[in-house]
Amino acid sequence: MLVNMNDVLIPAKKNHYAVGLFNAVNLELARGIISAAESTRSPVIMGTAEVLLPYGPLEEVSYYLIPMAKKASVPVVVHLDHGLSYDTCVKALKLGFSSVMYDCSTDSYEENVRKVKEMADLAHSYGATIEGELGHVGDNEGSAEGSSHLDDPSNFFTDPALAKDFVDKTGVDALAIAVGNAHGAYKLPPKLDFERIRTIAKTVDVPLVLHGGSGLTDNDFRQAIKDGISKVNIFTDINVAAVEAEFKKFSSMDKGLIDLIPAAVEAVKQESEKKMKLFSSNGKADLSSGASLSADIEAITKLVTQEVLKYLNK
Repeated sequence: MLVNMNDVLIPAKKNHYAVGLFNAVNLELARGIISAAESTRSPVIMGTAEVLLPYGPLEEVSYYLIPMAKKASVPVVVHLDHGLSYDTCVKALKLGFSSVMYDCSTDSYEENVRKVKEMADLAHSYGATIEGELGHVGDNEGSAEGSSHLDDPSNFFTDPALAKDFVDKTGVDALAIAVGNAHGAYKLPPKLDFERIRTIAKTVDVPLVLHGGSGLTDNDFRQAIKDGISKVNIFTDINVAAVEAEFKKFSSMDKGLIDLIPAAVEAVKQESEKKMKLFSSNGKADLSSGASLSADIEAITKLVTQEVLKYLNK
């Protein structure tokens, strides 16, 4: 079933587990992710990012992501990750994505707030949810998800003192934070600032998001989720797993593409299942599917409140 982020992340935050976002730039990735979610009875977030659009154009990706989400027996969010422009986010909403991330983290704080609030109002009018980012999550060398390499990532860590103000002013449904994480494969073991995660989790009332999950240790994940992370983004691990499976299958030149597809799908399924079990989202599909009505009511209440405030301020 197609749902938005509130449907899966509010129960995750309440019950102390996390839901994975897995990017699916082609049908093989999407099939593996959905199969893993259904086999583990896990809610899942599936989508793409603006920097991945050269590998799978947004409109074409929507042709399979949204129907697959609607048909799935578990809650599936179709999410645009790291939307870098207003137009791309709007296009995703018009195509039927149930959630967007508008990443204005490299702008000034004031611009980040202004632009994300504007997008939050629009997303909510579509019945969709929105994720914002405070601080800035950089990219490891060779990352397919960007090229923002930071000499000293700690200079861009999320400021807990600003987190509540940002959430209150923008109306975001989830907040991505920078705590020592980065996109892509890590060259050296990352050092997450768990105390910062705990502090922010106590400060804001929306679910927190950890980007750059591929390459963290199992203990890193467990501790981060225990400290307040409700959504973890994964791409590199499933991307690499698919290629490794195809290489193993491609033993001679008499192999064709159709020989490789099943291997890629199965590899993505297995890697996704590992993460779902690690995040403890397995078996939680019923919790998420039951959240839809309350999330809808919350969204409607938020819209009505915004309109009343606009009227009173005139």
